Amino acid sequence: QLQASGGGLVQAGGSLRLSCAASGRTFSRLNMGWFRQAPGKEREFVAGINWSGGTTYYADSTKGRFSISRDNAKKMVYLQMSSLKPEDTAVYYCAAARYYSDYEAANEYEYWGQGTLVTVSS
Repeated sequence: QLQASGGGLVQAGGSLRLSCAASGRTFSRLNMGWFRQAPGKEREFVAGINWSGGTTYYADSTKGRFSISRDNAKKMVYLQMSSLKPEDTAVYYCAAARYYSDYEAANEYEYWGQGTLVTVSS
């Protein structure tokens, strides 16, 4: 089970940190990702991190502004978002996959959290 939190309203240029709490004994073997879905748009990949935390991935739109990290001992994944833009407004979801061939593909993630809303005002 995954539970995302930390969303809210922030002004453009501001920062926000999202958290994802996981339950279960296999968290340290799961690859994790953050996705987002804006109104009227498809869900899109934001950032990903492999099971050990040694490899991270970012969408072109978030590279250099967002940072994903994990703490396997605490069963937590974080998404630090900086220099936020109005186009970052969306519901953000954390997701987990045991294996994937394409870390950007939402359908390769087996477990999903409930989402947390991020609103960036201009």
